[in-house]
Amino acid sequence: MTRPVPPAALRRLAPTLLAACLCAALPATAQTAASAPVELHLPAGPLQASLSSLARQSGIQLLFAADSVSGRNAPALDGRYTPHDALQRLLAGQGLAMQERSPGVFVVNAAPAHAPATPRTPARAASSAPSSATTTSLARVTVSASTARMPQGETAMPNTITVLTREDIAQQLALGSDVSRVLSSQIPAFAPAREKMSNYGETMRGRGILYMVDGVPQSTPLRDGSRDSHTIDPAMIERIEVIHGANALQGIGGTGGIVNIITRSAPSEPGAFLLDTNVSYSAALPSRHDDNGQRGAALVGVRGEQFDLVAGLAHEKQGLYHDGEGRSIGTNAQGELMDSTSSNVFAKLGWNIAEGHRLQVMANRYELRGLDNYLAINGDYRTGRPTISVPGDTPLDPPMNRSRSLTVDYSAADLLGGRFQAQAFAVDFEGRYGASQWDPWGNTGANAAWDQTQNESDKRGFKLTQSWSRIADTTLDVTLGLDGLRDRTHQVLLASGMNWVPQTTYQSLSPLLQLHWWPTDHLMLSGGLRYEKGELEVGDYTTLPRYGARKVAGGKPTMSETLPNFGAVWYINDRLNAYASYSEGYTVADVGRVLRAINRDGQRVDSLIDLSPVVSDNREIGLEYDDGRFSGDIAYYTSESKLGSVLIYDPGIDAYAVQRQATRVEGFESNLRLRLGNSRLGLGYARANGRYDADVDGRLDSDLAGVNIAPNRLTAFWEQSWTPQLSTRLQASHAFDRDFDLRGARVAEFKDYTTLDLVARYTLDKHAFTLGVQNLADKQYISYYSQTTPSNPSYFSGRGRVLTLGWQYRY
Repeated sequence: MTRPVPPAALRRLAPTLLAACLCAALPATAQTAASAPVELHLPAGPLQASLSSLARQSGIQLLFAADSVSGRNAPALDGRYTPHDALQRLLAGQGLAMQERSPGVFVVNAAPAHAPATPRTPARAASSAPSSATTTSLARVTVSASTARMPQGETAMPNTITVLTREDIAQQLALGSDVSRVLSSQIPAFAPAREKMSNYGETMRGRGILYMVDGVPQSTPLRDGSRDSHTIDPAMIERIEVIHGANALQGIGGTGGIVNIITRSAPSEPGAFLLDTNVSYSAALPSRHDDNGQRGAALVGVRGEQFDLVAGLAHEKQGLYHDGEGRSIGTNAQGELMDSTSSNVFAKLGWNIAEGHRLQVMANRYELRGLDNYLAINGDYRTGRPTISVPGDTPLDPPMNRSRSLTVDYSAADLLGGRFQAQAFAVDFEGRYGASQWDPWGNTGANAAWDQTQNESDKRGFKLTQSWSRIADTTLDVTLGLDGLRDRTHQVLLASGMNWVPQTTYQSLSPLLQLHWWPTDHLMLSGGLRYEKGELEVGDYTTLPRYGARKVAGGKPTMSETLPNFGAVWYINDRLNAYASYSEGYTVADVGRVLRAINRDGQRVDSLIDLSPVVSDNREIGLEYDDGRFSGDIAYYTSESKLGSVLIYDPGIDAYAVQRQATRVEGFESNLRLRLGNSRLGLGYARANGRYDADVDGRLDSDLAGVNIAPNRLTAFWEQSWTPQLSTRLQASHAFDRDFDLRGARVAEFKDYTTLDLVARYTLDKHAFTLGVQNLADKQYISYYSQTTPSNPSYFSGRGRVLTLGWQYRY
């Protein structure tokens, strides 16, 4: 069920705003758009959102009143259609009729009583084409129920929200398969991707990110292994929904933002069949030794009257990376994407038990494993010499990431007068790190023993959600929820057999309440509470000899927080929205780092203040504008925590330690988009400043380090449709200079750099061919993380020019 859309004053005519100027000024273009088949990717959901997406993806002008389509859902469309055919399929059985007033201009109205129903036609699929637009209409971005804890189609939250569609993702995958890089290229506020197996240092708004797959948490906050962006292959992803800033709707972990990966689904029409295959080859340009990579993926889907199934396989092998000057890039003990293989097996089975009742089971197994063909030769950050790789074998086993998950979802469209959703999940994760002469006894030099660690985490949990719309015939919507979680984590040294981090179990049971209310046609108010009550259980343990073999008494400290959120969206007119919000996010500090680094006797887990929760207060105001040709959004935010979690490098142990100080981050984010005929231009900017209280005297006296906060960034793109078959995208990213000080003394600095990427796509019937060039100018630079981290082993160059050729077949 959906939120009631306000009447005449809120007839935002989102598709009209998107295409009106084009149709008036470019009739020939509109006529072509109206008659030519285009590649469409429209997920099942609210009819209003589907019509808006159709207008954006096809370039037509589509006129309708928001209240005429309110409360209606549309099937998914995935394939190649003319706009006329696509409209017929979306409107089938809806009691609505369409009229083509002129080439490229369609009007949707209520069907007259005598008008025949729009006939239903079987779905079809064909080759993929590049996205013509990813702009959001003025109706605001809506996200799925697994992200917002509201039924799909409910009003969007009053926060900055980014949704990356399948065409957005496919466009970026023409350059490479790293999900972090996809996010970084599309979201200026996201820290630059490290292109490593570890996403350590990839943050938003100066804080950590909660990664989810279909609403199931992937992050391991008890011992943050920084591998949570590598738990599923991109071939299995339908879209990615991102909420910027702290939010507690999904519980523990979302202090900087939420990234929810929505997996692929079966075709929407009974009897439909889907086949999607991808093959690609990549190599440095000019070619270097052992630099090539190969990738292949296949996904099939079928839907019957009661059952539907989608399943996929993916495999990838990556070669050695090289920088802009032809040097090999150094290997990282935390794990690498280069010189690695990955594989993914995915399946989702759905059963429509009865009218309005659905059961769904999803299973996923993903593994990313280093090949261990190279050794690192440390660089020197003082002289600017980067770390490189040379052939050789490292002792012990190579780094590895393995994630296995099982999710069961049940939904009832009409239960207790509302919509009910239930989810149960299990996630088992293992992250193995590379071997090094990091001796647990503290020996150094030639006497140091080789060892390696493995982070092991298993999660079991459930989410229950009951939502009601139009309570007592008002415009009030209510959602109640109850979440349960058990997260058990420990970190072991594989060679010595000692526990570096003792087994730690976090259990919580958290109710939540969320309200949406429209007091007028122009104003939406939202508010909610989440009560997070958790218990942390740690047994007695002894720290490593390296830390003095301290005996620590275990305990069961409890923690609880009431986390509010409230906000408002003001629909000023048909082109302009304004919103404001306050929300709190909640997590625990990296408990593993705290427990393993205790260096004093007589400590008890129950009395460690370092285990107190991290609560982030996020305040945000923003504007959104869309007149059909030009669109833009701008947001200002602050994020504060009285007891933050700051990572400080400790050269004595060659690792980062957690320090608990007050922190404050403030920033500005903006995105601008302009459509000119068959061209689309975009500009994005994000700026963030973060400070913390280094000497715990009540004053914020030091800069957050680069591992905690992203650089200020400017992004730009130019998309061009040259013919109905050929399109290109040129994109640029510039990271600005930044200095870092500790109580007034400069401790690090970052030198700016700019990179360019190019993507070209040509479609031919059910086939599509792509050419991607990453770092088009072959720019030589040192990565942001490496420049701002004072460590010779981690002083890495960014990747140089890479050519990727791809082929896709869709049926």
